[in-house]
Amino acid sequence: MIGVVVSLVVLVVVSANVWIWGASAGRIEELGAPDDTAAAPVAIVLGAAVYPSGEPSPWLRYRLDTAARLYRSGRVEAILVSGDNGRENYNEPVAMRRYLVAAGIPAEAIALDYAGFDTYDTCVRARRIFGVTRAIIVTQDFHEPRAVSVCRAAGVEVRGVADTLARNNRGTWVRSWLRERAAAVKAAWDVMSGREPILGRRETSVEEAIAWTRAHRAP
Repeated sequence: MIGVVVSLVVLVVVSANVWIWGASAGRIEELGAPDDTAAAPVAIVLGAAVYPSGEPSPWLRYRLDTAARLYRSGRVEAILVSGDNGRENYNEPVAMRRYLVAAGIPAEAIALDYAGFDTYDTCVRARRIFGVTRAIIVTQDFHEPRAVSVCRAAGVEVRGVADTLARNNRGTWVRSWLRERAAAVKAAWDVMSGREPILGRRETSVEEAIAWTRAHRAP
């Protein structure tokens, strides 16, 4: 009996990971690599931990730095920062915007999603609340296959531009990669079940950010 259960668990985990790797194949680039040429109207930055001081954690900074480079190079026209604002005195999107503005990105080019509680929520809300149909999604390399696969399933045509600096902390990177194997199961279940995230009214902030950039960016 135990053997059957173990076999079923292995089958589920393997199937979910085969799905994310297959759905994201050929759609992920590493920042600065020769094939790193993807462009889209908007970069979606997935949230991560913010310290009590309001400073983004190192891996969130890596993601934000990647998005800032995409904006400065003209490869995106707006940045959608999506994260957790579900607790008092904890606000990932505001911290992300503050960091980007300090890095020289115009506040008018940044849109905030306050209910991006996980990757699935961010992708569904990007499509249904913010009207995003084509984007670059920015996260760490180990997370990109899941992020790209989930966003594609949610109706967003995405390419991933991955941060690779996290590889410098090898132990943490390996643990994160291993956690992704289980996270793929939840992602597959969310997609298959059509789980409804927190939605709300339609937002136009991404469209406004794109229009602002087009009006102010030098030709």
